[in-house]
Amino acid sequence: MVSQVFGHVVGVDTHAKTHTLVAIDQLGARHGIAQTFPTNPAGLKRAQAWIERETTVPVLVAMEGTGSYGAQFCDLLVASGVRVSETKPPKRGVRRAGKFDPIDAEHAARYALALPVEQLITPRDHAGDHAALTVLLTARAALKRSRGSSINRLTALLRGFGFGLDVRTSLTDEQISQVAAWRAHRTDDAGMVTIRAEATREAQDILRRSVELKANEKGLLKHVSALAPRLLAEHGVGPYVAAQLVVSWSHKGRIRSEAAFARFAGAAPIPASSGNTTRHRLHRGGDRQLSNALYVTAFYRYHHDPVAYFAKKTQEGQTRKEIIRSLKLLHRPPPLSRPGEPHRLASDTRHPSPEPPTQRVEPSSTAHPATLTRPKTISELGHQSGKDLRPYA
Repeated sequence: MVSQVFGHVVGVDTHAKTHTLVAIDQLGARHGIAQTFPTNPAGLKRAQAWIERETTVPVLVAMEGTGSYGAQFCDLLVASGVRVSETKPPKRGVRRAGKFDPIDAEHAARYALALPVEQLITPRDHAGDHAALTVLLTARAALKRSRGSSINRLTALLRGFGFGLDVRTSLTDEQISQVAAWRAHRTDDAGMVTIRAEATREAQDILRRSVELKANEKGLLKHVSALAPRLLAEHGVGPYVAAQLVVSWSHKGRIRSEAAFARFAGAAPIPASSGNTTRHRLHRGGDRQLSNALYVTAFYRYHHDPVAYFAKKTQEGQTRKEIIRSLKLLHRPPPLSRPGEPHRLASDTRHPSPEPPTQRVEPSSTAHPATLTRPKTISELGHQSGKDLRPYA
């Protein structure tokens, strides 16, 4: 338990302009009064000095928003050797005492104090290549949304005003390039000139977004190759999927077991049986971006792997959706480390974390992933240049 390992727990309620800190001891007694510090560099150093002055080692800092408002403070504390844990916002029923920054900070501290040490949430690594991948994945999502919206608007224009193109189905790349090269026709009236110009602008915007997405993919490939090059060699894993796996896994100690990863990735089987029907569905929580990356790989394997597995599942009465769910379960990573084996990325030095519980890992199969046998574990897929994040799909 946290109360048996740490002398004090400091709760931090983070905001854009200020951070509020509250310290409690291992018995749950509040230590001193709440302190509020500005989020500029000087204020963060004062907050760090207050923690060192008012608490005894070892100390745990339970912080909300370690990936946003609290990111800089989290980096500062981790660099100084302080253990930082990410906490969830308190549930509505817990806020009977009201809503106030010192109250929220105390809730964060008490939430962490009651947890087993192995259930503490270690913040994601957001430095170096990890930070670059996070930014690129966010940009990729925005670019895809923008490109999709432009395609929808252009399709509506072409279907509404004709222009002599067959747009009964989705637009092709050739049609988009053709529209992007349009010029005003002499036979167009004033209204049609404006409409044609707008269609041309949308098509050119789609082409620009396509170029930017290709550049984004090259960036993902570059940073994934620096962190986990062998991940890209796995069947059905491309730069996007590999980048999402690296960002979600982050570092040693963040995900403690296969079951924890399955829950985190939205791939944990949930019983959904009734009467004579026996079936399972997947957990709908967790990291939805990671779940989507698993789906991309499962969807690829559904269409490219040998058909024997799918024929078997179809004979068992499973639908296409249920087969893809089975693939997501089949290819999620088993336990993250083997006894006595190092497991660390080249940049994985900033998060002090307890060793995950020792778990027995079966020897990996030598078959190609396309055979749909049990996948290799992250630790079984080999070392390369000291970079120890192993692929799965």
